[in-house]
This record gives sequence, structure tokens and C-alpha cells, in this order.
Amino acid sequence: MKTFLLCAAALLATACGPQRVAVGTPTTPPDRPNVSGNDTPAPTSANTVDPVASRLPAEDTTARPQWLKARIAATLGERKQYPIVRIYRYRYRNQTVYWETAPCCDQQSTLYDTKGRVLCRPDGGITGKGDERCVDFDKQKADEKLVWQDPR
Repeated sequence: MKTFLLCAAALLATACGPQRVAVGTPTTPPDRPNVSGNDTPAPTSANTVDPVASRLPAEDTTARPQWLKARIAATLGERKQYPIVRIYRYRYRNQTVYWETAPCCDQQSTLYDTKGRVLCRPDGGITGKGDERCVDFDKQKADEKLVWQDPR
């Protein structure tokens, strides 16, 4: 039994020990110029994947009230949130309002009037229903415009 355990330990040490692995990337030039048969095509020396900048919706930067500029600056002064914070402008109950998304997890979003006063918290929180003071916001909001989103 002792011999078996020693052999098993030696086998594992050999099989699981450090190994040297060579890794190539698509930008690595081929070892030989031509590839024949069923081989994988030779990699190119140029990058084969062109990164595409994420498509960000256009922000409406017209006439941002001073309180909103301060709110944006405060958000940029904090740690980046996931998902990122966005601020939208809507028409709601015949007035212009600003809706700031909740940064994460059981937090409530905030609905502001044009003076920066909190009207309600339309969604989020543990129930997902916010503070329930403007339960019709989702159905009544109109004319959505993205005003700002965290660019970081």
C-alpha cells in the first residue's frame, strides 16, 4: 500500500507539476509562409479584431439647470457605479422632470422637478416600486431625452 501511495504521489507531481506552454496570438507572424492541407489558416501579422467603440446615445446638453450640473459633478466625484448612472428628461404630469437612474441593487431612482426638488422615487428599492408616490410615472412619462450618462 505504501508503494502504491508513493507511486501515486510521484505520478501526480509529474502530471500536475509546472509545465511549459507556448501560446501564440492572431498577431503572431506565421512560422512558415504557406499552409497546406487541413491546417488552420496562417495568422496574419495585423490585428484581426477591430475594436468598436461602444455606441453611446447622443446626450441632450441644452439648457441644463445649475442644480443638475452640480448633481453631475457630484456623481463624477464618487466611485463609478455599475450600472452607470444616467439622467433622462421627460414630460410627466404636464411638467418637465429629470429622472436619475439608481446606480445599483435595491436603491431607488430619483425624479426631480426643474428646480431640483425631489418629486418621488419611482422605482427600485427592495420592492422595486420605489416610494410609491408616483406609481404612474412609467405609464405617463413622455418625450424621453438622455441628458447625461457617466462616461467613465
